[in-house]
Amino acid sequence: MKIGILARPAKQTAWMNKQTSAESFSWVQDSEAHENFDVFVDLDFDNHTERVLQYESNSHTLFLLGAVKCNLELAFRKNNRSLSIAQENGCRIAGINNLCSFIERNVLEYTNPMQVETTEIITAALALGYPQTECVNSRVGLITPRVVCMIINEAYFTVQEGTANEKDIDQAMKLGTNYPMGPFEWCNKIGLADVYETLEALYQDTHDERYKICSLLKQRYLQ
Repeated sequence: MKIGILARPAKQTAWMNKQTSAESFSWVQDSEAHENFDVFVDLDFDNHTERVLQYESNSHTLFLLGAVKCNLELAFRKNNRSLSIAQENGCRIAGINNLCSFIERNVLEYTNPMQVETTEIITAALALGYPQTECVNSRVGLITPRVVCMIINEAYFTVQEGTANEKDIDQAMKLGTNYPMGPFEWCNKIGLADVYETLEALYQDTHDERYKICSLLKQRYLQ
């Protein structure tokens, strides 16, 4: 199985820190290389949804595309394309959780709006170093990023209100809830920009006040 992975440096580093190593794969420099692989992983897709214009006509490659800040259906619509037509033409795309800290886990959280054969995704996941998979609804934010980013946002509100400082909040969450990292530690590992942009995408998608971004978080993002 020939595997190609496209990722910016931070996500390359996260990938190399995975709990379970992937089989042989190649880092690629641009999205045009997808034709050369059986499985093509684009960890930066939700920042570059225009790449769907290249991928939609490829019927021999299984695509695993980062789809946290923009789900696959929305990515197709934004580029005036139809996911269902691409599916009918043999295109096989699944969305994956592509945020740093989640990339390193042993579980591949994915969406499957194109109804790709589950066995094909599981086989690819194993080759990529994911012994477990979890299929979730194709929604902006998936499940794990949505929950963690909301916790981080609430932690920023707590600091903004003067209730506690960042160090104390991190310590309390690790000791009180057995979290592997405190919310600010987690934010640093995911990357502040990805946390902010995930929350913004969630708010724009749902207009739910739960995802309204704390002004302190926004201020730091804009710095």
